[in-house]
Amino acid sequence: MPETKMPQTPQTEQPAPQGDQTASQEDQTGQAQKTASTKRPREARPRADKTLLAAVDEILQIVSEVVPAEEIGESVGNRVDGERLLTHFFDCLKPGYVGWHWAITVARAPRQKHATVCEIDLLPGAGALLAPQWIPWEERLEPSDVNPTDILPYRTNDERLVPIREVSDTGDTAPLSRVRVMSEEGLAETSSRWKKHTQRKAAKTKAPSTCASCGFLLRMDGNLGQEYGVCANEWSTHDATVVGLTNSCGAHSETDVERQGTDWPITPPRVNEYDLEVITEL
Repeated sequence: MPETKMPQTPQTEQPAPQGDQTASQEDQTGQAQKTASTKRPREARPRADKTLLAAVDEILQIVSEVVPAEEIGESVGNRVDGERLLTHFFDCLKPGYVGWHWAITVARAPRQKHATVCEIDLLPGAGALLAPQWIPWEERLEPSDVNPTDILPYRTNDERLVPIREVSDTGDTAPLSRVRVMSEEGLAETSSRWKKHTQRKAAKTKAPSTCASCGFLLRMDGNLGQEYGVCANEWSTHDATVVGLTNSCGAHSETDVERQGTDWPITPPRVNEYDLEVITEL
């Protein structure tokens, strides 16, 4: 029997899921943008204007009306700033300006045959001598600059202090008038500063006793009192100042010196009665 072929059912393409369609469209858009960006022409850099490049002598003649000619040195290059806009650089021979250079910006209008000087600047180079960086007054002020009559500005965020209570509206009265006390950082800074100060002023004496055993030492409370005190001996050069407990001076309350005779002994007066002239009243 002859074979009979069954008719085949035509296959239809199944629609892709919506998420896949969106991803495919985004990929096509991204590729199109990438292709467009790669094909975008680059902006051409302006070329140096020949008229401005050749106008060095003309520029120096114009600038000499403002800057003395002896202060302008040789040309050290140029820079293209735009279309028909150029900056020439010259060495600076001005006394005191080592490493500086003149920057002269010139321009030219369309169809103009001469250069126009737009700006003259004196700029520092890599090894130029510059003024120190500006420091504000409150940061530049040193403790040695302050007089007893000066009033310093209030410092809200002072790392040397920590608050201990709120400021009352009725005013502060002693002895509990302090709003802030010294912080641990402030105490450490003070101890280091006092140590340098007391060592610098310490007298080189042979007295074996230290300030810790002196009767004129006023003790201090707190951590600083373990290392320092205040001298109250008017015969000491450290009177009314902070002294280290390990310091010593010749005005210690328990010091003494060996009594020595004077180099100019005093002899009792002697009267020679044999050579007296007796005067009697008449």
